[in-house]
Amino acid sequence: MKIVPFSFLFCAAVVSHAHGASLAIDLGTAGLFAVLAGSEITNTGPTLISGNVGVSPGTAITGFPPASIGGANTLYSAGAVALQAQTDLTTAYNSAAGQACPNTLTGQDLGGMTLVPGTYCFTSSAQLTGTVTLDGLGDSASVFIFQIGSTLTTASASVVDMINSAQGSNVFWQVGSSATLGTTTAFAGNILALSDITLNTGATIDCGSALARNYAVTMDTNSISVCSSATGGGSDVPEPGTATLLGAGLVVLGVRHLRRSQS
Repeated sequence: MKIVPFSFLFCAAVVSHAHGASLAIDLGTAGLFAVLAGSEITNTGPTLISGNVGVSPGTAITGFPPASIGGANTLYSAGAVALQAQTDLTTAYNSAAGQACPNTLTGQDLGGMTLVPGTYCFTSSAQLTGTVTLDGLGDSASVFIFQIGSTLTTASASVVDMINSAQGSNVFWQVGSSATLGTTTAFAGNILALSDITLNTGATIDCGSALARNYAVTMDTNSISVCSSATGGGSDVPEPGTATLLGAGLVVLGVRHLRRSQS
């Protein structure tokens, strides 16, 4: 009888687990905010927001109404809650900026690209014209991190399209200065901007947030909704059910390999 090599089983485990690995950023209490600014929040038109809205250390919030906040969510003008959210945002921003980046896209327009989970970086500005597709490869825990050295800008009617189980709650746009969404842009994911964020008329963020560390968030007839898992951090450790399935799969692989060896 031949013994199944340990290396065979180990490699099978690595391949099976690598597909589900996660690099998610923990937003902490900032994950409860659809809009968070450092200096002020201004709005024009009937913007719809699902999630908390807050500013700290500034206090100015204007345009509510006509803007409205759904559910049991709250407006926070300075105070302990908004201050803690800003502290957590700073931690999340630094975590996203500190991730190793194997994929450099500097000088390339995101429009027309289909990207798989991973970290992508621009040493300077990033531009989206048209549609960028984020393919989760069937894994709802898959993570996309974009490290942008200066500005993020989208052209009018641009789209962030999520397919194959990709989730906006696991998409992080770390922006080194300002982010500007063009008119009617259909965006997804969490914008973590060092300076300010502007949503032009009709721009939307579905399953995500606009989080500015130092300056303003400016809106005009927009829709912004956080995800229920926005504060989730993800983990490289399989969940119990995943671990059980993985173990069962290794047993089957081992038995099959043993039978082939004996035949």
